[in-house]
Amino acid sequence: MLTFHPNPKPCHPFKTRSFSSRIANTINEKNEPKQSSSAGKIKRLVLTQEGRTKLNAYPDREFYAYPRFVTHVDGGFISTLTDLYRERLNPGSEILDLMSSWVSHLPKEVEYKRVVGHGLNAQELAKNPRLDYFFVKDLNEDQKLESDGCSFDAVLCTVSVQYLQYPEKVFAEVFRVLRPGGVFIVSFSNRLFYEKAISAWRDGTAYSRVQLVLQYFQCVEGFTQPETIRKLPAAATGGGAQEDKGPLGWIMRSLGILLSGSDPFYALIAYKNFKP
Repeated sequence: MLTFHPNPKPCHPFKTRSFSSRIANTINEKNEPKQSSSAGKIKRLVLTQEGRTKLNAYPDREFYAYPRFVTHVDGGFISTLTDLYRERLNPGSEILDLMSSWVSHLPKEVEYKRVVGHGLNAQELAKNPRLDYFFVKDLNEDQKLESDGCSFDAVLCTVSVQYLQYPEKVFAEVFRVLRPGGVFIVSFSNRLFYEKAISAWRDGTAYSRVQLVLQYFQCVEGFTQPETIRKLPAAATGGGAQEDKGPLGWIMRSLGILLSGSDPFYALIAYKNFKP
């Protein structure tokens, strides 16, 4: 059973939101999640067992135990993502922000009915000013989302899909909790914690990673054909130095050191059953 932590607004220093003072709200305390008639079904597995492996095999909860109050992508990426959310997310929507952190990429001027955050570090999530509630869970240990079916209008996953070891199950759960016509937006760049990314992602190229996320959507029955959005820096289109694709290059990017130009932007977008 998961506990959802209310996130009071406006945002105050973390010490005023200690765990002992929070009111526990639980979802699906006794009942199984409600299944819609068009619940997602996994048609096939995308990853091999080897493709799911990580260099650092220790539990993710240990790796993320200490909060990292840094941004993992540059300002250009964040601006592009916020513009995308402004365009695709309707005001008044109920939103689930998977694998979130202390930073919100939602447009500040838009009001949403409810924003629920998920992540692996409670201190980071507690500082996110847009979250009404949050919960901590390792999706590589348990992929079930403790929420009723058809609970959200949108689900977001920002620069984190590369860490999912069982993405087929996670995408199927996202499908379940989305309302019909709800949108799932998965965005990523070329930065990562190298030792925590799955092998299929680490060893891939920009093109193969887009195809990988495309297959995650396609392996779940009921998602619409994903739309792909790319915004590449000048260096990636011949206007600058070539990117170092070796292990050293990945490690430097994971530490926030840009080797050429700005962060490339990729997003894949699909809807449950139909696009409104």
